[in-house]
Amino acid sequence: MKRPTIADIARKAGVSKGAVSYALNGQPGVSDATRQRIVAIAQEIGFNPNSAARALSGASARAVGLTLCRPARILSIEPFFMGLISGFEQELAARSYALTLQVVATPQTETEVYRRWWGERRVDGVFVTDLRENDIRIPVLNELQLPAVVIGGPGDTGELAQLWSDDAGAITEAVGYLMALGHRRIARVGGLPDLLHTQTRTRAFTEVCAKLGLSEAITVPSDYTGEEGGRATRRLLINAERPTAIIYDNDVMAVAGLSVAQEMGLSVPGDLSIVAWDDSPLCSLVHPPLTALSRDIAAYGAHAARQLLAAIAGEPVGDVEEGTAHLTPRGSTAPPREN
Repeated sequence: MKRPTIADIARKAGVSKGAVSYALNGQPGVSDATRQRIVAIAQEIGFNPNSAARALSGASARAVGLTLCRPARILSIEPFFMGLISGFEQELAARSYALTLQVVATPQTETEVYRRWWGERRVDGVFVTDLRENDIRIPVLNELQLPAVVIGGPGDTGELAQLWSDDAGAITEAVGYLMALGHRRIARVGGLPDLLHTQTRTRAFTEVCAKLGLSEAITVPSDYTGEEGGRATRRLLINAERPTAIIYDNDVMAVAGLSVAQEMGLSVPGDLSIVAWDDSPLCSLVHPPLTALSRDIAAYGAHAARQLLAAIAGEPVGDVEEGTAHLTPRGSTAPPREN
């Protein structure tokens, strides 16, 4: 799908290219009704007159885009995205590319942003995060033929390259470690349940616990925020048969869970062991420091940026599985007291 042009608008409106130019530039020469029809068609196909010169020249935007369907307030305390973006910048800055970031409320809005960026030639390619099952963004990007790299998966992304890590393998290692310590009541506070990587982790957690005979294992969904992570922890710990270990899908929720456990008079790791996903500096700053599933998020972002720049250059880009996150034991895990 080529970028929309003045000729496309003229053809749809049944007028000359000159009439389109008059209408879009506010000049006399067309009726108000025709002007309104032309402007409506321009908006419909994603044409913006402010970017017409750049579009006609075929110049590169020297920018790539990232849309995030998360509350803006979360991003200021979300170490994963800060690490990912630092990795992007490491590669982009070296090639004199800028990163355009936009926070949106829904995946539908994301697709509108892609169409606008493509029509206005704002970006040369995009990063796609938080892959979902039957993700509505994927067919839109394939239709636009906008270079893109999907971070997360694996999933059905059509012609788009993917970069992911083995979440199932990491969950299996964490559960196995906790069981080796003697834990039999293990819970998990998960991330947003509609995300593909959350579903992968949930499925792997359920399967490995069933295989190991941990019949009381449970996953409580959350949204990656400290507030919801803390509430989920409180619900788990007020049960008579409370878990002796909890795995959290990110470090922010794990830190909140540690705070709730201490607030309830529980000792970590004596009464409760905690494992965090994504080993940010947060995990080492609290007491006790948190056992974590560690991976180099900045390197992950840098790899994604190299993939996207290659796709923009027209080079073949394939799917890549990054290394599995590995357990880094610290002071928040120990054998349960009951054993």
